[in-house]
Amino acid sequence: MNPNLTDLTVVLDRSGSMHACRDDAEGGLNAFVEKQKQRPGDCCFTLVQFDTEYEFVHKARQIQDVPPHKLQPRGATALLDAVGRAIVETGERLKAMAEADRPGLVAFVVITDGHENSSRDYTKTKIKEMIEHQTNVYKWQFTFLGANQDAFAEAGAMGFAPGAVADYSISRTVGMYEALEKKIGRMRRAACLEKPVDNDFLEEEREEMKEKK
Repeated sequence: MNPNLTDLTVVLDRSGSMHACRDDAEGGLNAFVEKQKQRPGDCCFTLVQFDTEYEFVHKARQIQDVPPHKLQPRGATALLDAVGRAIVETGERLKAMAEADRPGLVAFVVITDGHENSSRDYTKTKIKEMIEHQTNVYKWQFTFLGANQDAFAEAGAMGFAPGAVADYSISRTVGMYEALEKKIGRMRRAACLEKPVDNDFLEEEREEMKEKK
């Protein structure tokens, strides 16, 4: 296992409702990637975007080589299918690697602004089984960020640990990405030092995602 290597997957909702925050979502994601490039250690980045369909934008690409992303919202929200496929594909890719080359940290992030409404292949029960298996057996670190919903209820039903779940306000989409960047940065640093990885958001990071009054 390589403690200096992080395998980072972001499963990103690009359904039609994302039109409301397209500029912030696009800018926030691109700023997130640029800041991750500056973090110590190596990182392979996978970006999956989904609506009714599922698309790899980057697959285990060196994060230093990742260009700015252009978000084009469309379609419905096949969230369960996207998460399920991404878990399977990530697992198959890591399984094919030599043990010494496998990442010391596997971070898997789901970002959505809406409820599941069009999956065909996966159920919440199946996703929960998959997430709990990858977490307990292989120590993957799962994060769920949800807007326009009770993120804790939705994510809890899928097996995400409460500390790694956050509601965010659409008006604070940029703040959400900033909070996520800090958390992933912390996790990468701990993994590089071969220390325990804490996947929980800090309270001040949660505040960054809330609508300002």
